[in-house]
Amino acid sequence: MQIAVECQKRAEGSKPNALRRSGLIPAVLYGHKGCESISLTIPAKAVENLLKQRVINNVLIDLDIPEISWKGKTLLREVQRHPWKGFPYHLSFFAVGSQDSLEVELSLRFVGESVGVKMGGGLLDTVMMQLTVKCKPDSIPDAIEVDISNLNVGDALHIHELVLPAGVVAVAEPNQVVVSVLGSQGSSEEASETPA
Repeated sequence: MQIAVECQKRAEGSKPNALRRSGLIPAVLYGHKGCESISLTIPAKAVENLLKQRVINNVLIDLDIPEISWKGKTLLREVQRHPWKGFPYHLSFFAVGSQDSLEVELSLRFVGESVGVKMGGGLLDTVMMQLTVKCKPDSIPDAIEVDISNLNVGDALHIHELVLPAGVVAVAEPNQVVVSVLGSQGSSEEASETPA
């Protein structure tokens, strides 16, 4: 999935709150020229539409800044929100055009039905819902599929056992548990009871 967003260079001396009142959200772009950053504004409606698509740190965004004739691929690295109202307050983009590979956080999509849950009355315990991976900017998967069909009661699936798309490498500790199947509560309580 790839998304295009047009923004404007932020006028020097403009106040963030005044911008927000006028329907613009302050933003910043890093990495387009080494350590240099550029202050931007994006229409609030465009930000709202962007965030509906769950793009933080895992989807390439084609950012276009007509005033300085800059267009390139970026990642939305951070969204600051108002502490109690919850609306987006500030966005941080990172240019990835010059990167050979980058780290992104991907959702884990559990597929299939565990044998241990279906037949053995076990409980599925999803320890991780997201996984940080390293991959090329132009080959970021939408999600990582995790097949749980063969998991029986007492089984666990670790990061090193995940089937990752070509060119995608997990960054986390390989022996970390992703998902497991626990025995049902009734059977564990019975096992722990001792005769009076």
